Amino acid sequence: MNDNIIAYQGVEGAYSHLACKKAFPNSITIACESFTDAMKLVELGTANLAMIPVENSTAGRVEEIYRLIPRLSLYIIEEHYEPVKHCLLGLKGSTINDIKYVSSHPQALAQCHKNITDLNFIAQAKFDTAGSAKEISKLQNISHGAIASSLAAKLYNLEILNNNFGDLEGNVTRFIVLSKDIKTPKYESNSEYITSLVFQVRDIPAALYKALGGFATNSVNLIKLESYSLPGSMQVSQFHIDIDAHPDEKNLVLALEELTFFAKEIKYMGVYKKSEYRIEQI
Repeated sequence: MNDNIIAYQGVEGAYSHLACKKAFPNSITIACESFTDAMKLVELGTANLAMIPVENSTAGRVEEIYRLIPRLSLYIIEEHYEPVKHCLLGLKGSTINDIKYVSSHPQALAQCHKNITDLNFIAQAKFDTAGSAKEISKLQNISHGAIASSLAAKLYNLEILNNNFGDLEGNVTRFIVLSKDIKTPKYESNSEYITSLVFQVRDIPAALYKALGGFATNSVNLIKLESYSLPGSMQVSQFHIDIDAHPDEKNLVLALEELTFFAKEIKYMGVYKKSEYRIEQI
């Protein structure tokens, strides 16, 4: 297996594809129809890594991912933040004045709504951004444009008519990199880490309050807390937490000891360094 093979959901030119190229410039990428397909390639050993989006600063979390990850035997080894810069694309030689119809994923259309309205374009929702770019390259109709990445423009030989077509600045997607092998970095005092895990609480009064209380009493910061019902159940909830610490730090050791008294089915999803983007933003 080539250690540089990385799978992602979408077609060539998708923002996930762009994230792969930014984070792993020399990687071989595999486009997959679904998140599950991308993760399965890693489980099967066909790919070494999977680049999976988990949240966007504008659209919020990708809830499907939080349901999928605990059911797979994969681990988070890295996080990657990719700025989403929507480009308005058209056929080579076209101009903005030629465009009447613009297609893209519904989220991208929503994030470019003001510009679409101001230019009196007719928006057409498609399955994904890069797929829209691929479609107009085949359609060869000068009145049709697409909203997609600069990588999609390059791959499908399209003109970038506007390289910053989104309505808002600072649109960023957080990705996690999944591996079949757990790769816990050695603790270094000058680095910052995230420990991710999922758990269920025991059926006792105030179980969640007590389970999380150990983090407060030991001064451990929780970066994220997500909850969702398990498949086939309307009652049992599972919780995903991202912890601002490394498992070798004494405070986290004590907090996790308390967690075990009030939680069950604790599963470690990975320990990884904070991305430089996260640290810079803070």
